[in-house]
Amino acid sequence: MTENKSMLDNVAIVLVHPKYPENIGATARIAYNMGISNLIVIRDSIPEHAPMAKMATHNAKHVLDNIRYFDNLPEAIADCSIIIGTTARSGRQRSTEKSPRDIIKRVMPDLAHNKLAIIFGREDSGLTNDELKYCNYNSCIPTADFSSLNLAQAVAVHCYELYYSVIHEPKRITNEPRLASSFELEGMYEHVEDALVAINFLQDKNHEYWMTSIRKFFSRVRLTSKDSQIIRGICRQFIGYQKAERKKDT
Repeated sequence: MTENKSMLDNVAIVLVHPKYPENIGATARIAYNMGISNLIVIRDSIPEHAPMAKMATHNAKHVLDNIRYFDNLPEAIADCSIIIGTTARSGRQRSTEKSPRDIIKRVMPDLAHNKLAIIFGREDSGLTNDELKYCNYNSCIPTADFSSLNLAQAVAVHCYELYYSVIHEPKRITNEPRLASSFELEGMYEHVEDALVAINFLQDKNHEYWMTSIRKFFSRVRLTSKDSQIIRGICRQFIGYQKAERKKDT
């Protein structure tokens, strides 16, 4: 069981532009109660400490003291291979949402060798489509009629589901290979986009639509680090060939 608990060290709770210091403190307390000590906050400035500490209580003080602050989401999750975005909204550009329980079941086999980030958006508006594009999965908490939960409640539900699966259902834990990190995937997507532009597949009117669809497709494939490197190499060849052909025509 101790070995299973150590896998929770691979988990980070990420808060994107939280407005209220109290919510950061409450998140720290909830995360620590479920064995998670890694808290990342994306914010323009460091929030006032006293309101955070009041909500975190003394037991979670070390979580607050070790918060990692970032200016933007891509840098914050660069070393993570499993990324879950939380949302209460659906839309044409959003991947199909699943419940926290379903998603945790899906990612458990990969948790031993991969870092997991669970991302929570702003209290009033959640995560944007541009932020959700970095996520492998979209999580939506099922509710009866009123779908608005506060930030701390949403964090509590996801942390509990994760803790329960790690501690009580170890059969889901396997030795799956390390998946490509967000940093590696974003580099791959840049090359894919450049290659598709070079062959005129992407145009102004459909550019965003196709790139969103491509991201969704690769999220389902679960690429390893080596896979992403192979795809980047193929794209570089496409781009190089296209440049050579254009030189011939001039």
